Amino acid sequence: MRFFIFLLTFLTSVSFFSSAQRFGYIDSQIILEKLPEYKEAQEQIEKLTQNWLSDIESMQKELDSLRSEYHAKEILMTPEMKEEKQKFISEKAEELRSFQNRAFGYEGLLYLKRVELMKPLQDKVAKAAQKVARKKRLSFVFDKAADLVMIYSDPRHNYTDYVLEELNLGDPADTVK
Repeated sequence: MRFFIFLLTFLTSVSFFSSAQRFGYIDSQIILEKLPEYKEAQEQIEKLTQNWLSDIESMQKELDSLRSEYHAKEILMTPEMKEEKQKFISEKAEELRSFQNRAFGYEGLLYLKRVELMKPLQDKVAKAAQKVARKKRLSFVFDKAADLVMIYSDPRHNYTDYVLEELNLGDPADTVK
């Protein structure tokens, strides 16, 4: 009997504490897009991307030119000349692949630059969300823009506008839904 009373008391207190937890969510993508620094970062990333793409395009044109020149003069070349020219073309093709991987590959220059530019902005949003959570006494704040899948979210739990206000980027009357 004593165990039953203890269990009942324990379950009642657990349900009381779990119901006292409050939660909310934000949409960090909306917040980031309103940051002026985000637009600058996006422009820098786009500029770098265009520069690297033009470099790749010129390298590809050079490689295509070497190949067509080789095919045009192949008949006149000795076997040693052919082998030397093919080796040179292969090296150029490898340089192109290497540059593409270095610029756009997994953890390449583009990825590293994006992390470098976006990390401070994401930290800024996270800090503002943390302040809002403390002010509103929220136990949990989810990010609707992250990998977390929200099938349904009640707009009254949306704290995006409060984070925007904390960052001096918006008016809480502009409710984002």
